[in-house]
Amino acid sequence: MMKTYTEYLVFNTTKRIEFVNITDKVSESIQKSGIRDGICLINPMHITAAVFVNDNERGLHEDFLTFLERIVPKEGEYSHNLTGEDNAYAHIWRTLMGHQATMAVTNGKLDLGPWESIFYCEFDGQRNKRVLVKIVGD
Repeated sequence: MMKTYTEYLVFNTTKRIEFVNITDKVSESIQKSGIRDGICLINPMHITAAVFVNDNERGLHEDFLTFLERIVPKEGEYSHNLTGEDNAYAHIWRTLMGHQATMAVTNGKLDLGPWESIFYCEFDGQRNKRVLVKIVGD
């Protein structure tokens, strides 16, 4: 019989822009779920945050930020910022980095490649944010 499990991870980042490795927290959610085989959806519930899967290597994270800043500068002229906001870049970065990730669950564990980790990317932080972890399977 198909089961579902939902958990909300809560973050309060210390920087406006920050990459947080959430692989262990997602793995803990899978353990709590009791689901052995299925899928796990990881969804940042904020329009200025992203979730992506890649290598846990600081230089690579700096490269992502350099790339994002090059194509969508933080200090650019954006219509959204005319509303009194200053985070148009964060909305666009989120779209470029990916809204959410779906991962396989096999034998009760994340089925990750050898260098894969799951990251919550905050682009307009320093306040409470939530990440939905939804696990579906048997």
